[in-house]
Amino acid sequence: MRKIKLIWDFRGPEAQGIAEHHAIHLGEFALREQLSFYEVGTDEAAPQHWMAFVIVEESNMKLLRDALRPHRGVLADTQ
Repeated sequence: MRKIKLIWDFRGPEAQGIAEHHAIHLGEFALREQLSFYEVGTDEAAPQHWMAFVIVEESNMKLLRDALRPHRGVLADTQ
């Protein structure tokens, strides 16, 4: 099963805090909807550009995409 990384971008001086807070809600949503997920977290792309993400199986991607409207999605590393 392929894994998809859904990503939400946040920019500005408060980007880190917003991304961390958003990641909490991503995890809560996945648990509430009883979705399998591999990881929820944040990444720093550049100064003042942070991302919140969730990695899910491809079969769960459409539900999350439609409900939470990520900015983008990529195939997750399979390591």
